[in-house]
Amino acid sequence: MRTIISIIFCFFLYNGFSQEIVTIYNPDSDVASAINQGVRKAKGENKHIFLQIGGNWCSWCRKFHKICAEDPDIKAQMDKNYITIRVNYSKENRNLEALKKLEYPQRFGFPVFVILDSNGKRIHTQSSSYLEEGDGYSTKKIIEFLNQWSPEALNPGNYKEK
Repeated sequence: MRTIISIIFCFFLYNGFSQEIVTIYNPDSDVASAINQGVRKAKGENKHIFLQIGGNWCSWCRKFHKICAEDPDIKAQMDKNYITIRVNYSKENRNLEALKKLEYPQRFGFPVFVILDSNGKRIHTQSSSYLEEGDGYSTKKIIEFLNQWSPEALNPGNYKEK
């Protein structure tokens, strides 16, 4: 019996200390300043701004961050079309003033994504739940979403009658 208890204790001890602490969101960041800088950069590079809103406490936020960092196709789409800004939502800083200006995207849960054009105008808010598949995210759904809201997809010149 003592051996079983020792094994269980070691299991919990190992799992408790082996959890990697991931810092994706900075509770101290100035969101308004980051968006202003993002707008300047987006204008110069003909990109949109991708606001990833969530917190370090959120397992789905960490999953989304991981797939974007590790999947080369998603990373390529993000790099090509978006300036990414991570907006913190946590007990330390909920960024309520910034979220009010973005028309309360937190109503969708976390993470939630807001697309701004290169002028800083909100053009879309996306619940991340539509991009999920099983216990993670779908590469196909994420790429489709990124393509649908890219500057190229919203270019009026692509829809002129010929």
